[in-house]
Amino acid sequence: MRWVIVALIAAAVIWVVWTFNLLVALRHRIRSAWKQIEVQLKRRHDLIPNLVEAARGYMRYEQDTLEKVMEARGKAVASTGVKESAEAENLLTQSLGRIFALMENYPELKANQNVLRLQEELTTTENQIAFARQHYNDLVMRFNMRQEIFPSSLVAKFFNFKPGEFFSMPEAEQATPRVDLSLPT
Repeated sequence: MRWVIVALIAAAVIWVVWTFNLLVALRHRIRSAWKQIEVQLKRRHDLIPNLVEAARGYMRYEQDTLEKVMEARGKAVASTGVKESAEAENLLTQSLGRIFALMENYPELKANQNVLRLQEELTTTENQIAFARQHYNDLVMRFNMRQEIFPSSLVAKFFNFKPGEFFSMPEAEQATPRVDLSLPT
């Protein structure tokens, strides 16, 4: 009988250690996934000034819009944390959408190879951000779920684990800003 009690206690301790280690590993994977998002956001932030500079010469009457894009970029670069970054990136996405819509009015800008290349790079980066955000949010969901499921919720509560924050965008802003810069046929 004594061995049974010792075996049960040992199994419980092993389970607590395993659950704790799983939660710690998920927390580190979330941090790593966030760093991947930050890498893609930095790439996005680095491309925007080039796009604005390329468009500036053509869009003489749209300087206010170009300045707003750069202002939104500045806020996005300065943002910290998941929630603040998501809000700043949403504002930047809206600003980019406006500049892309205005580009439609400038046929010579739409034909510029530098602008086309930047547009393509920005679209690729937007796709990479979307994939990185999806991976991050999947990890956050697994981490949060693990904290809520009994009996691992007991370990999470005892060791004071906090739920992860999702990197989300409002539904209306989830579409990648796109514009057709091809020459009319």
